[in-house]
Order: sequence, then structure tokens, then C-alpha cells
Amino acid sequence: MENERVILAIGRIERALSRIETAKETGTNHQPDAALEKRHAALKDEMKRAIHTIDGLIAQQER
Repeated sequence: MENERVILAIGRIERALSRIETAKETGTNHQPDAALEKRHAALKDEMKRAIHTIDGLIAQQER
């Protein structure tokens, strides 16, 4: 059950990152948007934490 929640969270994070990257690439003024950059960095950090959690869950199951 915990694994499923983590996997679903990763899917949501990946979709959000994809939307942000697409918005960044298709922006009309092509100027960096500080708020968008901040959200993007936060989502990347969250993804790293989720991957770390998954690694831990996998390690526990392998024992």
C-alpha cells in the first residue's frame, strides 16, 4: 500500500514537472520566470525525496 502511494506521488510529480517545462519552453516572452523556476526547483527536490523513499522501500523488501 505504501509503495502504491509513493508511485502515484511520483507520477503526479512527473506530470507537474512536464507541465512546468512545457510552459517554460512555450512562454511568449522567453524571459525567465522566477516563480516558475522556484516551483520547478521545488518539484525537482520533491522528486529526489520520493526516489530516496522508494530506494528505502525497495531495500527493506529485499531483506
